[in-house]
Amino acid sequence: MTRRFVVTGTEGQVVRCLIERGGLQDNIEIVRIGRPQLDLAALQTLEASIVATKPDAIISAAAYTAVDRAETDEENAFYVNAKAVGEIGRIGKLLNVPIVHLSTDYVFDGQKTAAYCEDDLVNPVSVYGRSKLEGERLLAASGADHVILRTAWVYSPFGRNFIKTMLQLAETREQIGVVADQTGNPTSALDIADAIIKVTNNLIEFNDANLRGIFHMCGTGETNWADFARQIFEISAGYGGPVANINSLTTAEYPTKAARPKNSCLECSKLGLAHKVVMPPWQTSTAVTVKRLISH
Repeated sequence: MTRRFVVTGTEGQVVRCLIERGGLQDNIEIVRIGRPQLDLAALQTLEASIVATKPDAIISAAAYTAVDRAETDEENAFYVNAKAVGEIGRIGKLLNVPIVHLSTDYVFDGQKTAAYCEDDLVNPVSVYGRSKLEGERLLAASGADHVILRTAWVYSPFGRNFIKTMLQLAETREQIGVVADQTGNPTSALDIADAIIKVTNNLIEFNDANLRGIFHMCGTGETNWADFARQIFEISAGYGGPVANINSLTTAEYPTKAARPKNSCLECSKLGLAHKVVMPPWQTSTAVTVKRLISH
């Protein structure tokens, strides 16, 4: 019997990867819904559009992700990332279907010297981070059957992301300045899609409290942005793609409107223990994406 997973959004990196990965499985149908039928900035559109799809599960992937713009657009960021998520929780409970919701490393302040665990103190330092944290809280308060998956440093062959930006810049530049004092776990949206499908199936199949709640889900291993860029160009060179030299910058030398966590590393062993999901090494998945981008 085919299971219908309804995902919010139509063109985001994770949504497009879910369409690709779901299409490889005979028993999964990925249905994406977005504007104008479903508009997270208009709560009145959510219930009718989701109910009409008759979902077996809801994947809450769409979000307000303009981190810097959110600093001056707080009301809209909270509406989409918090209020709308709480409403999705209400609808999931109404339909008695599980919800898998994507969240972020930005719920932490980045001051910890080791990787963050799920029960570490949250303390977001940006409007975006605060709005995503409030979304987590409203989803939990809705009483819906749910999982929250926090991820970070997402890239894919689709949309706008760090790998695509680096390859594009290298077409016209020999030198690129990249921040070297922020660490994290580069994460492929293709791997995220595989993990979401596994987690969602587990929620449908097993009535186990250990499968619910908050989990961290990132590529295995950590790096900084500058070394991530160097890895991208090392791979690119092997396929005859664009290459540039990387100049390491400090965060102070590359100011942004919104503060970024200095340490975005997430400890992901809980996901492996509960859901049997272990993400590939970030270098392996980076190579897959770089190869695809260059070959196309």
